[in-house]
Amino acid sequence: MSDFETVLDAVRERVDPTPAERRALAEAAERLADRARDAIAELPVEADVMQVGSTARGTWVAGDRDIDLFVRFPPDLPREELQEYGLEVGNEVLPEGREEYAEHPYVKGTFEGYDVDLVPCYRLESATDIQSAVDRTPFHNAYLEERLSDEDAGDVRLFKQFLKGIGAYGSDLRTQGFSGYLTELLVLEYGGFRETLDAIRDWKPPVVLDPEDHAEAEFDDPLVVVDPTDPERNVAAVVSAENVARVQHYAREFLADPDERVFELATPDPLGAEEVRKHVEERGTTPLAVVFEAPGLVEDQLYPQLYRSRDGLVRGLEIEGFEVLRAATWADDRAVLFAELTVSELPAVERHEGPPVHVGGHAQGFYEKYADSDAAGPFLDGDRYVVERERDIRTAEGFVETQLEDVALGAHVESIVEAGDYEVLAGREVSELADGFGTELAAYFEPSV
Repeated sequence: MSDFETVLDAVRERVDPTPAERRALAEAAERLADRARDAIAELPVEADVMQVGSTARGTWVAGDRDIDLFVRFPPDLPREELQEYGLEVGNEVLPEGREEYAEHPYVKGTFEGYDVDLVPCYRLESATDIQSAVDRTPFHNAYLEERLSDEDAGDVRLFKQFLKGIGAYGSDLRTQGFSGYLTELLVLEYGGFRETLDAIRDWKPPVVLDPEDHAEAEFDDPLVVVDPTDPERNVAAVVSAENVARVQHYAREFLADPDERVFELATPDPLGAEEVRKHVEERGTTPLAVVFEAPGLVEDQLYPQLYRSRDGLVRGLEIEGFEVLRAATWADDRAVLFAELTVSELPAVERHEGPPVHVGGHAQGFYEKYADSDAAGPFLDGDRYVVERERDIRTAEGFVETQLEDVALGAHVESIVEAGDYEVLAGREVSELADGFGTELAAYFEPSV
């Protein structure tokens, strides 16, 4: 037996649910569905219940305790009534649950120790007729159930655990990784776990896969997998270029040297305040952190705003002439926009170019504006008027403290900044973040693929 097969056999023992685990989940799912049917019987409209997701298709990893139950309503039911009846069923089935909102409301809760999402959707003839994004899910389920063999399902579990181990599993907008559905489609496309890694190793983005050869749209993403049930949708749209590269890196590493450890996510030990200060001193850079209370949003709404705000902060700093080495953003109860600068202090003067002299009125206006000012010049550099004027802001910290609201920020972050409800930490002060963000700081200062 090869090292590759030995490692996979060991991993399978961990990721394949036992027969008892399968029976317990199936029985719990059926009892849950019965409760949903009883609740539906009280409604003035017909509906049915469908279990979807990995636990319905047998591709779930041992230890996962998720049941996704969809309640399907007639396609002509008004959207408001679908939401009303869907929540009524959800709250009846999961009385201790909570209402959450994706494209429309659904109920999330627990049942006999399982995490349950009870989601209303429309019962449609074709995925191209969807009225909301969740309407696709039953079609995904049907497509895969017809094609996934037990052997395929086992390979999907291996690939899922591989992606979890390298931190690239999850289609949430924080992770920007591979969804369960995408994982299943890739294993089907390539014919197995090893075959999938072989293919990924040689990917040259943009990668385009169209299982049903029916694409009706063009996509500008590093990885494109056209949804077999919807020719206008890219299943991999959320996957970042970084995660495509990450999976390629680990596919090559694992194929060259199979190691069971790649299937377990390695979390760095958190840094303490003194360790953070030591990193700052050794690197000779100036870290800068904008800290504020995290907006009360679900992660899929929060992280796009944080990413936009991080990028806006970096652009604003660089436009002013400060040089950013790297940037990051983190959140728990607080949120942090973190930028590490190689140049954080600028000279007292800055060069300001005017138009070429031959431009006439504009050039004359520039000359007259600065002729009697305190700036050095105007003088000629080539065919342009130039002045060297006093710089308004000389430090990156000063820029953030006075100009942050002028950069492109996420809407909720912008409101916080406009209200002045944020704190700026610079240099050694960022060590204060070790209390709460020690693990994130460890990953930042001791980076790996």
